[in-house]
Amino acid sequence: MPEPSFNLVVIVGSTREGRIGHHLARWFVSQVEPRDDMVTDLIDLADVEFPSVYPQSLGEVEKAFIARIAAADAYVVVTPEYNHGYPASLKQAIDFPYLEWSGKPVAFVSYGGMSGGLRAVEQLRQVFAEVNAATVRDSVSFHNVEELLDPSGELRDLAGCNAAAKAMLDQIVWWTLALRAGRAVRPFPA
Repeated sequence: MPEPSFNLVVIVGSTREGRIGHHLARWFVSQVEPRDDMVTDLIDLADVEFPSVYPQSLGEVEKAFIARIAAADAYVVVTPEYNHGYPASLKQAIDFPYLEWSGKPVAFVSYGGMSGGLRAVEQLRQVFAEVNAATVRDSVSFHNVEELLDPSGELRDLAGCNAAAKAMLDQIVWWTLALRAGRAVRPFPA
């Protein structure tokens, strides 16, 4: 008997011109598509027109974004590492929802120079703990990412990347099913 499907939101965290996160997100979504235990909703923050000043009252853009976060059972954040941290666009996206993250798993695909974005991921683990999300242990990181991509933005060596993605996806499934069952028995305390 197949496991029930769930909604996995994949968030592209960088909004910089010339970024490569959308290439990595596209690759990651291709790893999910053959699976029958989840469906993806890709949110590219470059396409979300958040206000430059955090509003006192939420507008339609923020409400629509929050609704997509609320509809998810799990999340994968695709993040670069900029100056030893994650991008401000990602922090803003995390801050608009709050309760919607609670009791759900978050995993990471990171990229950067020598560190592969792992310093950004360590910071994000702290932020997601504050909104009561559970971060999964395994992640996918691309060290010296510029060397790993061909001129069209495709990954040159897929074997190791695909294996890492499968391991992380298997953990996401476990955490998603466990946390969803827990929320069904008892709503996450607000």
